[in-house]
Amino acid sequence: MKYTLNIFCNCKIPALLGLFVLTSFFLIAGCAAPSKPLGMTPTAAEHSHITKQNSTEAGIENRLRQEYRRWKGTRHRLGGTGSRGIDCSGFVQAVYKDVFNLDLPRSTKAQVRQGRAIPFKKLRAGDLVFFKPPTYPRHVGIYLSGSEFMHASKTKGVILSKIDRIYWGNYYWTARRILPTGEPH
Repeated sequence: MKYTLNIFCNCKIPALLGLFVLTSFFLIAGCAAPSKPLGMTPTAAEHSHITKQNSTEAGIENRLRQEYRRWKGTRHRLGGTGSRGIDCSGFVQAVYKDVFNLDLPRSTKAQVRQGRAIPFKKLRAGDLVFFKPPTYPRHVGIYLSGSEFMHASKTKGVILSKIDRIYWGNYYWTARRILPTGEPH
């Protein structure tokens, strides 16, 4: 007596061959199971992560720009911590407290030891950028995007500046990431 197997249609296939075909199919399908969420190609899954990361960055930048509008034009005052006058580290401390509810140290010297170092090419909105200009031992601001940062300038008060300008680019020192990002350290 010869055994046959009906697979997906009314085609009669010898049982041993049918069993081999089914086993091969399930082995191949099992080995090729996606490592990303079902229904997403690897490219789509990676794009989803990047989009989520960028939307988080955009949200951070929007919140920082709103806070900047509140402080814009506030005059510089060494040791100042409020709207009547503020210095660079006081400004960074106040913005981080108001926007992110994070307490940072008061001095630039202490702020540069917070978080983790970030290369210039990997800067994201919210990262602290540090400079060593000739008029100050240290200066700090908060990075936004496109080489733009907000800070309390000694001569212009709270303003936006570009790091790629001749002045700030020449005195750029380092950057620190304070905000959690979800990426491996």
